[in-house]
Amino acid sequence: MPEALLVRIRRCRACRDAPKYGPPLPHEPRPVCVASRQARILIAGQAPGTRVHATGIPYNDPSGDRLRRWMNVDRDVFYDAGRIAIVPMGFCFPGLDAKGGDLPPRRECRELWHDQLMAALPDIRLVLAIGQYAHAFHLGPARGRTLTETVADWRRIRLEAGDRPVYPLPHPSWRNNAWLKRNPWFEDEVLPELRADVAALLAG
Repeated sequence: MPEALLVRIRRCRACRDAPKYGPPLPHEPRPVCVASRQARILIAGQAPGTRVHATGIPYNDPSGDRLRRWMNVDRDVFYDAGRIAIVPMGFCFPGLDAKGGDLPPRRECRELWHDQLMAALPDIRLVLAIGQYAHAFHLGPARGRTLTETVADWRRIRLEAGDRPVYPLPHPSWRNNAWLKRNPWFEDEVLPELRADVAALLAG
């Protein structure tokens, strides 16, 4: 554990064969989740996109390149499950909406797996909560009314999270380029602190 749990997650077909919320997944499920009991950093994203679905490798796309720059880590460190767990809110690519954007993460994942998986990761000391769905799960009532309000309140959120600090982050997708330009404080203020905390945990 969590190895046995990960095997069960990777075999899960609930959103296709027994969906509780909305229509069945329109393609073969391919759950993507990386974790180890020794991991100290948790990356909590939304759900795999098309490229991740095709390769089975999380953040194997330009969003991942940007996220690694935010963290100041290379691919070898990023994909070392003994140091960094990658647990999206939805494990499978949810499909596309009418405008060609990704649908929200499937809610079945959260109900079936997330509480079990969090309990199986006792050494997590830092959470990077990416996007509103991860904010909702990892912050609960501590999050703001909007993504911007939540991210802007990062100092209080990090402080009040205790021995498992949480950084609320926007998604590193190109779709958020305009948000990053409107909010330069994110790169100026948040990223230096984030990189320092990541480096300290990796060194420790």
